[in-house]
Amino acid sequence: MESLLLIAPITALEFVGDHLLSGEGPYLTVYSLEKDHLISHRKRQNVLQGYTIHGIKLNSSATVEGEPMIVAVFGSKGLIVLQLNISDDDVSLTEICMLRELHDWIWDVQWLGDCLKPAAYLGLALGHNSVALYDFLSGKVLKEVHCAEKCILYSACFYGHSWEELVLVSGTVFNQLVVWGVSDPTNKDGRTEPRQRISGHNGVIFSIFYKKKRGLLASASDDRSLRIWDVGDLVAKSFDVKCLLVLYGHQSRVWSVKLLHENIISIGEDSACIVWNYQGDIVSHFKGHKGRGIRAVAVQGREDLVATGGADSAIRLWQINGKSSRSNELLSLQFSSSHSPGAPKAIAMVDTTLLIVMTDLGSIYTYDFISKKWSFILTDENYKSYCQLDIYKTSNNVLCAIGNITGEIKIFSLSSPKIFKDLKCHQGKIHSLSWVAPLCPGSFTCGLFSSGPYGLMVCLEVTCVSGYVESVAEKGRFVLPACKQRWHTSVAFLPDEEFIVCGDRRGSLMLFPMNATNRGQDLFQGAIQSESGALHLKENVDDFVGEQRPNCPSTACSVLSVEGPVSLLFGIHGKLGVTSISCHSGFVYSTGRDGFYRQLKVERGQLTLLRKLKSCKGMEWIERLSFTADGNLLVMGFHATDFVVWSTRTNEKLHCVPCGGGHRSWSYRKEEHTEVFAYIKSCDIFAYLSHPVGKTQSILKEPVHGREITCVKYAGSLKTYEHLHVLLTSSEDTTVNILCFNAATNSLYQLSTISDHISSVKALALAQTKPCFQQDSSLSAVLFSAGGRAEIECYHIQINQGKDEESVLCQVIHLASHRLDEHWDRMKNKHRLVKMDPETRYMAITVVGEEVRDNPPSSLVFLAAACSDGSVRFFAVCTNSRKMLLVAESFYHQRCVLKIRPFVHRFVGGKRDLLCSAATDGRIAFWDVTDTIEEARNILQGEHEDFQPLNLEDPCFTVSAHQCGINSLHIQETKDGHYLVASGGDDNSIHICQLTVNNTTCETDNRTSIQLLKVFTVPSAHAAHVTGLRFLREDLLASVSVDQRLSLWHLRKDGGLHPRGTKFCHVADVSELDCWENVATGGHYGVLCGQGLEIMCIPSKVPELDQEG
Repeated sequence: MESLLLIAPITALEFVGDHLLSGEGPYLTVYSLEKDHLISHRKRQNVLQGYTIHGIKLNSSATVEGEPMIVAVFGSKGLIVLQLNISDDDVSLTEICMLRELHDWIWDVQWLGDCLKPAAYLGLALGHNSVALYDFLSGKVLKEVHCAEKCILYSACFYGHSWEELVLVSGTVFNQLVVWGVSDPTNKDGRTEPRQRISGHNGVIFSIFYKKKRGLLASASDDRSLRIWDVGDLVAKSFDVKCLLVLYGHQSRVWSVKLLHENIISIGEDSACIVWNYQGDIVSHFKGHKGRGIRAVAVQGREDLVATGGADSAIRLWQINGKSSRSNELLSLQFSSSHSPGAPKAIAMVDTTLLIVMTDLGSIYTYDFISKKWSFILTDENYKSYCQLDIYKTSNNVLCAIGNITGEIKIFSLSSPKIFKDLKCHQGKIHSLSWVAPLCPGSFTCGLFSSGPYGLMVCLEVTCVSGYVESVAEKGRFVLPACKQRWHTSVAFLPDEEFIVCGDRRGSLMLFPMNATNRGQDLFQGAIQSESGALHLKENVDDFVGEQRPNCPSTACSVLSVEGPVSLLFGIHGKLGVTSISCHSGFVYSTGRDGFYRQLKVERGQLTLLRKLKSCKGMEWIERLSFTADGNLLVMGFHATDFVVWSTRTNEKLHCVPCGGGHRSWSYRKEEHTEVFAYIKSCDIFAYLSHPVGKTQSILKEPVHGREITCVKYAGSLKTYEHLHVLLTSSEDTTVNILCFNAATNSLYQLSTISDHISSVKALALAQTKPCFQQDSSLSAVLFSAGGRAEIECYHIQINQGKDEESVLCQVIHLASHRLDEHWDRMKNKHRLVKMDPETRYMAITVVGEEVRDNPPSSLVFLAAACSDGSVRFFAVCTNSRKMLLVAESFYHQRCVLKIRPFVHRFVGGKRDLLCSAATDGRIAFWDVTDTIEEARNILQGEHEDFQPLNLEDPCFTVSAHQCGINSLHIQETKDGHYLVASGGDDNSIHICQLTVNNTTCETDNRTSIQLLKVFTVPSAHAAHVTGLRFLREDLLASVSVDQRLSLWHLRKDGGLHPRGTKFCHVADVSELDCWENVATGGHYGVLCGQGLEIMCIPSKVPELDQEG
């Protein structure tokens, strides 16, 4: 058995010139920071075998490019010394001495010299407050000195370059720092007395760092604080200690601290990297890692670049010391003091150099960010007090549109403001104006949408030639759904479609056809000219309102018909409105003030919701999406009173501007690498400018999950230019990842992330669907995810090969969701009631019955769930109508049900669908759900609004397999028609029972009968509870346990389960195992998860008792 890939927390980091060394489990990985390298990952080697790397120590702080370097790598009790060679063509790691196992935990390592060599020995700080002098060439401990302070250490820090001057600062379990010299005289017990005991922390000390040049000692503790101590020279026999700073900034435990020349760096369990100055102020607060904290930190020699490694397996780079990758400034444009009459009411950014302002007196001004000057454009008293403003930048001009309270619209070009068009489009207030870019680039025309009273939306086609507005033609009229705030907020043309997508203030999305009658008619041919010279459109309000209103003006004739929506998603973004609509890669994206952005698609003239997505926590107002050229998605919106630009790739806030909130006029523009955010505040205009200074790769290694991975499933394989295997993972961080494993390069990359759950995701289930043309290059399946808060989500995933042979496209469509307490959210006066069992969790789910197909009539999927409240629940899902219904349930177990598995018994003339469930009492129950499936089909065909779940009845057979909870379950059908049921429990045992299912039914209850034939048990199969079992063949079983071992077992025909091999895995707290066939070799792939993910290759033939460490 061989480990192919390991995704583990980053536990150690160290810079070597323009390269970065990282410890990931037992693997030492070398990354390149240079842009010229196509891939950053240059070398990966297992150096500590079964130990996890916790520290990397270079033999000298001064490194010379091209010359070999000696590196000590240690973790737990393991230590190895390597020679690192880095060149332009290759990176090599060579063992100087083989891996050694010490008798105690190693906390720190120091290179020590003698009169001949500057790095002849190693000083080792050991776990029980002792120091060993270690000869790494011979692998022997020459001497060991113990401190008189007998205690267990949580951290240690060396200072000194020879054994005679070596000083150790120990972080003890008693919340103290103990300073002692290894060459100091010993007491009568042969132990060295401490030079100093430093107290002050209220928790154990996790990290210590000493800065010789400043004479400062830093400590990080469990009490969430950093303390900076003035200690002077540690080599001195005696010294005074003074606490200079106590720093609180982390929201959880602080793992590590480093002192730089001008700054202090700290990392913590709150996933934050904080940069402090020596006055105790926070200079920078970096937060981009997911989940449970940052485990490692390193600073480049120039002290301008920090690398952090997290529990999410990611490595990130941060610029510090005033050398940020961006230069940000906030400017006051001093509009009120520029002798401009009136107060600013509306603003719009043309680009990053020009701003347009509309005042309450109907005046328009521009501000040039280059010359820093205001310019007057025009004024019109008809547009004072109330005005709507929107602008559109063409290839060579800027078009402006303003609307007032009487329904008038003025359209003009910024270069020729004196040549304008005045229109009377509505018989009342203009609620909103929106420019829409033409579908054909380089066109002289663009669209302008205006909304007036009674939900009327008018589309105008504006033609601009030679710098002025030449003509305006009406393209169509549309009526919005009836609601209180009945006007549009955003509009977009669909490429290659004769439709427009519109979002309104009520939060609805609608689809309109662009085929109105009299299409393209010029306004001058169908309008009535007033005395003021404005153009009035003929309209009959009754035609589009649908009923006579007393205050509605009406004319005698109707020139243009009004189009209603052909597709409507009413209130999909809540009651606060849709904020933007955009089209990208054939999909429609909408944002709203409900804190979500949605992905939709137009199919057969209807809007179909695919996914509902959320950005960072707390951003309840999403304003816009921006798709970058490198594939990143930026989400812009408001977090409380701050304007935020959030990167979905790097999981961080790129910008955060305290503007006062979104209920004000504001505008944002980004061009190339310059960004400007302008807003009105206190009757003045402010602008936040961001310019690039230096571009640095911010993510060196992508994250996977921020917390423990609870489940992993193999979804299928794609046959593209290489064999790719699709894996699904769920985690306690409430997300589900769709991953692609390349077996040729042993690499893993992420295709998509699902983050719809409100609590941890515990289980996954798949119903495979066959591709339409049976192609090997596509994969289709129905995915179920379930977990905390009794929540189940259902998706359809489609994975295909992209246009580029090396790309893979993944599409996720949300089908349905179900919560046991979903009625609670709709209940009135629920504060007077007591919610029953709000913490019900789904522990395991499985698909029952035949595979679902993409095409009708087989659109039903049946799902069984094991629940923490002691029940087994049975669901039916209709993929066509996107509905999920709880059909039946049973509380037979009366205890938490942990696992559930299906199997199908086929016989001549029919089949029976069976379920197998296991609970915390160690009992396994078998259920016949064939009749339940038929009842579910009948229920879904009729009315089921007030349907009450059926009783699943009692199981047809039970067996007592374990003394306590069963954590793993798998079923294998044998060649002779029997069934092997394997289970692993908290009692560390593996239990296999051989069953037979009779085709005839019992006379009393008319159900299938099951008979127990044989039982095989291995009482102590593992050293901890067994969490994963898989039959590779009917005579070969794979098992994993919390003891971090993958074991193979041979089931002999004469009876008995015998071990065939064991492989140590590097994933802690293993929670699940899944296996699939390796077609190329005839063996199997195995993937296990927990605090990380590991993929192993299991050969087709395993030698007898092949034990591997």
